[in-house]
Amino acid sequence: MSGNEDDWLALKPQEPSPSQCCGSGCKPCIYDVYEKELAQWERAKAKQDKSFLMEKKEQSNNSELNPDTFTAFNISSVEQLTEDTYQYKFELPGNSSLRLSLGQHIVLRGVVNGLEVQRAYTPISPGNAEGYFEVLMKCYEAGLMSQYIKTWKKGDAVFWRGPFGGFPYQPNKHGELLMLASGTGLAPMLPILRSITDDEDDETFVTLVGCFRTFDKIYLKPLLQDLARYWNIRIFYILSQETSLEKLPWSYQENTYTGRLNEDLMKTIINSCRRRPFVLICGSSAFNEDMSRYLKAAGIEESSCFVF
Repeated sequence: MSGNEDDWLALKPQEPSPSQCCGSGCKPCIYDVYEKELAQWERAKAKQDKSFLMEKKEQSNNSELNPDTFTAFNISSVEQLTEDTYQYKFELPGNSSLRLSLGQHIVLRGVVNGLEVQRAYTPISPGNAEGYFEVLMKCYEAGLMSQYIKTWKKGDAVFWRGPFGGFPYQPNKHGELLMLASGTGLAPMLPILRSITDDEDDETFVTLVGCFRTFDKIYLKPLLQDLARYWNIRIFYILSQETSLEKLPWSYQENTYTGRLNEDLMKTIINSCRRRPFVLICGSSAFNEDMSRYLKAAGIEESSCFVF
């Protein structure tokens, strides 16, 4: 093989491994980006002109989030919320904003033991927040990405691309939103809740059901308590590993259930909604499947549900 061929092979894009796909249906997916870069490489090689590859290099120096290439953002603060969950704040240049639509997610790239891993996260800060964005992250004992996240400290640069997905929310389109969130599944609900409470003309009712293992594992309690003070927002907590409500602060007792969110409790919550709800669901795949099944049993059509 000639030296020239070697040069071209060294520039050839690497096909992504399965761990590099976050599985969230991003458009473009990492595989779409690879196909595009491969076609670009093939075109450059056929013409024997490396300048055709420059487009990619220019993009990655951009300081703005974009869906095709990863951009570095610095961590400005780290706050531990529970034993395994952290809130990270990232700097945006100047007073710029991510300009996210409601519930959109961004994709994080990490390298663990030489293996590149990608995962999707939904910022919990308002989409138009200036100069920063915040992400809620749970670290799992054996999680590949978690091993990378645990090494982060203030000032570190972290690579993101996006945004993707999102819920096409319109004020007053739905009489009531029923939000079913398990653990960090709370994240995409928060920007939607804030947009409703920030808009005096939006009279959408919201019932948020947060499922956590114990009272101590409820994230962002002060923020949730503030949101629950609005006339159109109700928040229920379902704590799977608490056996009694007596030890909870009095202000939580009447809107908290122990055990799991099952079919009967789902029917009770839906019957208590003030209007026929449109349902938003976010949690593990097992949680999402269970919720979809209970909703169907309660007579909620699939067309009235959105799964993040």
